[in-house]
Amino acid sequence: MGRISKGLDAFQRRHPTLSVPIAVFYKYVDDQGPYLAAIITYYGFIAIFPLLLLATSILGFLLQGDAALQDAVLTSALGQFPIIGDELGRPEGLTGSRTAVIVGAATALYGSLGLGQALQNAQNIAWSVPRNSRPNPIVLRLKSLVLLVSAGMAVLAMSVASAIASETDTFGTGGNLRWSIRIGSVVVIGLVLTYLFRLAAARRLRFGQAAPGAFALALMFQGLQFLGTLYVTAVLSETEGMDGTFALVLGLIGVIYIAAFMGVLAMEINVVLARRLYPRALLTLFTDRVDLTPADKRAYTYYVRSQRHKVNEVIDVHFADHVPDQIPSPPELKELRQQPPTTALRTSDVSDAADPPSADRRSRPRATTEKAPDTAPDTALGSTRDKAPDTTTDTTTGRTRPPTEENS
Repeated sequence: MGRISKGLDAFQRRHPTLSVPIAVFYKYVDDQGPYLAAIITYYGFIAIFPLLLLATSILGFLLQGDAALQDAVLTSALGQFPIIGDELGRPEGLTGSRTAVIVGAATALYGSLGLGQALQNAQNIAWSVPRNSRPNPIVLRLKSLVLLVSAGMAVLAMSVASAIASETDTFGTGGNLRWSIRIGSVVVIGLVLTYLFRLAAARRLRFGQAAPGAFALALMFQGLQFLGTLYVTAVLSETEGMDGTFALVLGLIGVIYIAAFMGVLAMEINVVLARRLYPRALLTLFTDRVDLTPADKRAYTYYVRSQRHKVNEVIDVHFADHVPDQIPSPPELKELRQQPPTTALRTSDVSDAADPPSADRRSRPRATTEKAPDTAPDTALGSTRDKAPDTTTDTTTGRTRPPTEENS
């Protein structure tokens, strides 16, 4: 690292106003946040767009044979919607289709279940929940149904709150009243999102662990609402026919992706603050030759622990005191692992006080260690344990194995 980068790194480590946003962004990149947002966008689009087909068919059943009612809907704001408006403008008007209703409902249900699973997956990845502690496929889908109903009620609450906030002139012209209504809508949306974050996580989250990201997301949604309104008034209102349909599809995908990006970012905010995963080394994303901070080591240890597939799988993470000049070859790595560690970070040592005890922690069997007289000198690799055991007895299997197997 050069002098400039070292100075910038030291400066951001001393100032949480810089280190926290940097840590959130690094956590977002480490968890492959763009791909998580893309998966949420896909299922969100599959869940929302078929509702247009449902709305068109349902309106067709309701308006069929009633020319006066069709004219009233055509001249209303609903008639400006690209797909519905185009169908209303046709000579035969809207027609109901049972096939369209069945296909639209089935596709929307598929997308909604997938959306619930994508949200749960993003939460579990953000919180580094071990694979064996995540819901099984059946429970995952049942929980998605509960999340779907809760999310529907949340969307309704957010829509009402946003509508009230946008119609401040109805309640008066006072500036204080307008700001009070807007702040109240943000609070309502934040509380609803806090509940959804807690529901989507496989681990138990307290209110304080889910609230920071939820309220940050509620504030970001205000900006997203402004962009969506601007897009509808400036783009959709000026397009017709097929152009309007393409504009609707592209705009819908864009808005859903921005919302998904904000949602994943809000999840990372919760994790970084709850586990104090800051400050991070400034260049840790770009090179191995950095001075890792304790937050870096905790973050990387959580990433390894999240790959635990079975409850009797014991994982230890060790960090060398120095970075070698060249990447060690596999034989050198094997020899390096055989050296008794003196300063390492175990996954059992990475437990934040803010985390409540989870079910997997209570049920996980512990491996007991039996110390033998130390004969090996200290080396560059270390452990949080003062002395390295020569043998390790795993209570789950009853076998005695050397430290090499534990560290692998």
